Amino acid sequence: MNVNSCMSTDVRLASPHETIRDAARTMKEIDAGILPVGENDRLVGMITDRDIAVRAVAEGKGPDTNVRDVMSREVLYCYDDERLDDVARQMRELQVRRMPVLNREKRLVGIVSLGDLALTDDEGTARAANALSGVSLPGGQHTQG
Repeated sequence: MNVNSCMSTDVRLASPHETIRDAARTMKEIDAGILPVGENDRLVGMITDRDIAVRAVAEGKGPDTNVRDVMSREVLYCYDDERLDDVARQMRELQVRRMPVLNREKRLVGIVSLGDLALTDDEGTARAANALSGVSLPGGQHTQG
């Protein structure tokens, strides 16, 4: 089974020039904790509710701070034709709960979460639990400090 069989395709993008207030408002509207950040038809980063809390609010930055100033610039992604087991392994190793999904032309076509993995088939719960066990370990390359 491939990622395109379970990913969410209704993905909203943030602009690096919009404010974190706007990004937070969008997250609230769509009930999501993450937004891909796009510019000139390319992904240039990711912003999470945690980025807003830890990289902005905790550092004394105001709601008019640009997304660019607090987003993660490294975009960890998978392709829509990759096998679910491979993507779950990547998520475990990279310690991420969600990944943007690109087609082979490197265009954003969706986003996949651990929850999406869990709801796929009979093996989905075990696949997601295995990925979550790695995501939940302390440390990792995306630890905020």
